[in-house]
Amino acid sequence: MDFAEAVEHHLAAVSARDLPTYTATLHDDVAIVLPNGKLLEGREAVTEFNRDWFADPDWSWTLEPIRSVSDDSAGVALFAVTYDDLDADGKPYAMNYLLSLTFTRPGDRWLLLHDQNTLTT
Repeated sequence: MDFAEAVEHHLAAVSARDLPTYTATLHDDVAIVLPNGKLLEGREAVTEFNRDWFADPDWSWTLEPIRSVSDDSAGVALFAVTYDDLDADGKPYAMNYLLSLTFTRPGDRWLLLHDQNTLTT
């Protein structure tokens, strides 16, 4: 699997809310910075956070590729994201943010090392 395929595989797991496949794409030392600035560190913390998010049937997202660069051992993919969901009262809301995914390749598999979400509006 090349870098572009690894990114698509990872994002497809998110879109499908497929936690086991998603978790298999994570580096042991993965870190995620959420749009609100909260930092999650480690495969276990990231998996547990996403368990609840993946179980939520109300959200959807649209990703627009902006930039992708890689070499034999690392790669970064940047996307513009429109995220739609319902709040606790059932009212729809949307967020726009940049999603930066940094993968590393320890051996023959690409694994997500860092996921940065930065609000744009």
